[in-house]
Amino acid sequence: MSNLRLGIIGCGGIANNKHLPSIKILGGADVVAFCDIIKEKAEKTAKEFGTKDAQVFTDYKDLLKLDLDAVYVCTPNRSHSFITVDALKSGKHVMCEKPMAINYAEAHKMLKAAKESGKLLTIGYQSRYRADSQYLKSATEAGELGEVYFARANAVRRRAVPTWGVFLNEYEQGGGPLIDIGTHALDLTLWLMDNYKPKYAVGTTYHKLNKDRNTGNAWGDWDVDNFTVEDSAFGFVVMENGATIMLSASWALNTLDVEEATATLSGTKGGADFHDGLRINGVRHGRQFVEKPDLKAGSVAFFEGVSADPQVIEQQVFHNALRGKGKLTVTPEQAIVVTHILEAIYKSAESGKPYYFAEGELK
Repeated sequence: MSNLRLGIIGCGGIANNKHLPSIKILGGADVVAFCDIIKEKAEKTAKEFGTKDAQVFTDYKDLLKLDLDAVYVCTPNRSHSFITVDALKSGKHVMCEKPMAINYAEAHKMLKAAKESGKLLTIGYQSRYRADSQYLKSATEAGELGEVYFARANAVRRRAVPTWGVFLNEYEQGGGPLIDIGTHALDLTLWLMDNYKPKYAVGTTYHKLNKDRNTGNAWGDWDVDNFTVEDSAFGFVVMENGATIMLSASWALNTLDVEEATATLSGTKGGADFHDGLRINGVRHGRQFVEKPDLKAGSVAFFEGVSADPQVIEQQVFHNALRGKGKLTVTPEQAIVVTHILEAIYKSAESGKPYYFAEGELK
């Protein structure tokens, strides 16, 4: 079988540190085109990960003129929508980095373009491919937790504010930790619950620590003049079936309760969390129990012959789908709900009122 022909749009950290190394490990694909508004970045990335005849562009529309199977959209959040739409309309399948878009309206354009073009669109939520996530998903699908009616989506860092790129730029990113790491936690939680019907959301955002100096930050002190996004955000989401999700997202919070891209689930038959590895709890034979599965032994089907790295598995699933050998794990229909809930939390924080999802709004 011939190798897939791929193009990369946006040659920054997420392309160089996540997607391209994983594509290289997986094999079976040639990255033949690279685009970045800074030509030198595209040239450097092409030299490291591209074919010998890889082409370099500064305008993504020129890249889309090539004969490619798929493109990867690895740009700041604001440009996810229009680049993805153009790529789909040009006949390319698309892997777009998370979040799907900066708001629901832009995400809806992407979903519409995917449906009209008949091309595949997936979003980079690699946390779903972790061994613990896969195991818990199997447990929830088997009904082992019963009806999951309460959940926490956790994305909290003590002091780990990203100080590079445009992470602190509200215009380019659409927000701070909520849209950056909170999106992973929320996606994982909704997927584990298999619940994509929100009713309303209440949110708060804080700018309490972003003007601090001598911060003890993991990546050095941040630029207080350019830290325009929130440093913390919290959401309370009620689903149509009455289930509740509490979302915590922070880059800088004075807490020792630190977890990123995890979920806590409580159901009628049992519960689960990732506090000390995956733990499943419940009552059996009249006694409370806690189980910790051995995730080093055995795996789900598509792990076979593939690195256990979730980022590599993410590529395997996408490439299999491109070849017609499997389905996408992350669908745009799911990802658009994540984006809409994040936007609802931001809007609620701004207005001081709950945000109600209109009936049929998420269709």
